[in-house]
Amino acid sequence: MSHPLTILGIESSCDETAAAVICDGKIVSNVVMSQLIHQKYGGVVPELAARAHETHMIPVVTAALQEAAIEKTALHAIGFTQGPGLLGPLLVGSCFAKALACSLGIPLIGVHHIQAHVLANFIDEPKPNFPFLCLTVSGGHTQIILVKDYFSMEVLGETQDDAAGEAFDKIAHLMGFSYPGGALIDRYAQGGNPQAFTFPATHMAGFDFSFSGIKTAFLLFIQSKTPEFIKANRADICASIQAVLVRMLLDKLTKAAQKSGMHTIALAGGVAANSYLRQQLKQLAEKQHWTIFIPAMAYCTDNAAMVAITAYYKYPLKEFVGLAAKSFPRYPIG
Repeated sequence: MSHPLTILGIESSCDETAAAVICDGKIVSNVVMSQLIHQKYGGVVPELAARAHETHMIPVVTAALQEAAIEKTALHAIGFTQGPGLLGPLLVGSCFAKALACSLGIPLIGVHHIQAHVLANFIDEPKPNFPFLCLTVSGGHTQIILVKDYFSMEVLGETQDDAAGEAFDKIAHLMGFSYPGGALIDRYAQGGNPQAFTFPATHMAGFDFSFSGIKTAFLLFIQSKTPEFIKANRADICASIQAVLVRMLLDKLTKAAQKSGMHTIALAGGVAANSYLRQQLKQLAEKQHWTIFIPAMAYCTDNAAMVAITAYYKYPLKEFVGLAAKSFPRYPIG
């Protein structure tokens, strides 16, 4: 009797230390430890992130194995985020994965961070059929991707400057929110009027995005207001700026869907956890007659379950990497 295919996934691309175990295609544990040290700096400090990963890695992996009720000797392979991401944090995760795989005599599977976000849509049922469009929105990336197969993906459009998630966090910082502030904008916006204030959307050619202009416009808006005004109108300000950012994302997605003829649409990335984006996408899907797929909240922000599911699909292809494997470049994703 053969043992079920069991893979450990490790994620360390930024400031989340995460480990997950997948057994015969089912996620049986998913542990994430966040790094609170970055809050006082208003953003991720790479050196501090790397040191925190060093501290957290063994406890997180141990917890994932214990939650899955397996011994490390039962593992068939180890998948790890090979890039893109912050170099120091990636090195910590890759070195740990390489050392553990070497000690166990099992193969290593390098995982592309953005592919993993896309394939998070295959963790739970229902799962999308190929081909489909995926709007991938995170702190470091904003892309519209044509997903032809598990590992055949084409970027149709992407940000030409800042990512949408980075724009959310910088806008939150201007509002005086602690890092990461994107979730706080979402929370306050739920009690506000999205039409209370007007902010200029940036229009790019094709399916590309630009979020630097709206950040500048928001900065000028905040500088023109008193702290008392901002506090009194916090909910309306958050709702208004969030509505513009989401509209910019969905306008391009609609354009890409119409041009490509796609009616199956998926969402991925940390910003996919934004409640307003999820709500607006569902309403748009009804209007456009789309079938949509949105990962569970736990699989939107950086996590190891998405790394594990990607490694699971790579394993039969024997897409293994050696101990000298280097980080993936940011592009291409395919």
